[in-house]
Amino acid sequence: MSTMSAAVFCGDGRIEVQRWPRPTPGPGEVRVRLQGCGICASNLPVWAGQPWFQYPLAPGAPGHEGWGEIDAVGADVADWRIGERVALLSGNAYAEYDIAAATALTRVPDALAERPMPGEPLACAMNIFRRSDIHAGQRVAVVGVGFIGALLIQLASRAGAEVIALSRRPYALEIARRCGAATTLSTDDRYAAIGAVQELSGGAGCVRVIEAAGEQSTLDIASAISAEGGRLIIAGYHQDGPRQVDMQQWNWRGLDVINAHERDPAVAARGLREAVEAVADGRLDPFGLLTHDFALGDMESAFQTLQQRPDGFMKATVAL
Repeated sequence: MSTMSAAVFCGDGRIEVQRWPRPTPGPGEVRVRLQGCGICASNLPVWAGQPWFQYPLAPGAPGHEGWGEIDAVGADVADWRIGERVALLSGNAYAEYDIAAATALTRVPDALAERPMPGEPLACAMNIFRRSDIHAGQRVAVVGVGFIGALLIQLASRAGAEVIALSRRPYALEIARRCGAATTLSTDDRYAAIGAVQELSGGAGCVRVIEAAGEQSTLDIASAISAEGGRLIIAGYHQDGPRQVDMQQWNWRGLDVINAHERDPAVAARGLREAVEAVADGRLDPFGLLTHDFALGDMESAFQTLQQRPDGFMKATVAL
C-alpha cells in the first residue's frame, strides 16, 4: 500500500510526523498531492492540547488551507483531471495527500503556477467582504490586522473606501499601510484608539466596522466606533468562551450585526473561486503576507512562531 507523511497532533504542543496509508478518493471526490498548506491561528488551541479535543488527531488534521495537484479522482468525477493545480477546502492538509469533494476546489491559473495558494483564508476574506457590503466613499474600520484583516484592507481600499486599520502590533500597522489603509491606530490604549476614530469621523463613527481579531477587547473597540445605522461585521474567530456586548449601545445605534463565518459548503466554494480570480486579476495580493515557511517536520516551531508573532510575522505556511 502506498504511504504518505502526515503531521499528527498529539496534544501538549507535540506534533509527530508519521507514515500513513494514502487516502483513497470515494465517489465525487478527488485526491490532491499537496504542495503546501497555510497554518491557521484557529489551530493554536488544538496544538496546545486543550482538553476539549481528543488526541491523537487524524493524520493531517486540522490542516485546511492546502493547495497542490490532483493525482487521483473517484467515481462520478468528470470535471477534474489528474495533474491540474488546485486550491482546495479540506480538513487533513498537514500531510502529503488529502481528499476533497469535487465541488470543494478550484483551478489555479498557469500565471500563478509557482505561487503558494492557501485558498481557505482567501475564500474567507472574499465571503466576509461580500457580506460587509463596502462601497466607494465609505469610512471603514478593520480592527485586528492579521492575514485576513490585511486582505480585507486590500479589498476595501481598492473598492474606494477610506480604511482605518487598528492593531496592537506596530508591524501589523505597517502592513496595513502597505495594503492601502489611509489611517492606522494602535490599540494599546483602547480608549485613545476609540477617541481617535471619533475625532477622525467628526463623532459619527464608521459605517462599516470589521472585527477581525477574535478577542473581547477588539469586539469592544469595534462596537464603540460603529456609526448609527452602520454594519458591524464579526470576522474574528472567537474560540475561547462567551463574549459580552453592550446591547444598549447596539440597540441605540440600530446596528446591523453580521456573523461572517460561513458554514454552507457551497458558499465557501464560491468564495474560493472568487478568491483565486481576485488574486489572478490583482484585487488580492496575499504573497507579501506569507512571511514564514516551514518544513513538515518543523511544525512545532511553526506553531511556536505563530503563538509569539515576532516582528516580521504575518502568515506561516508549511511546504509538503
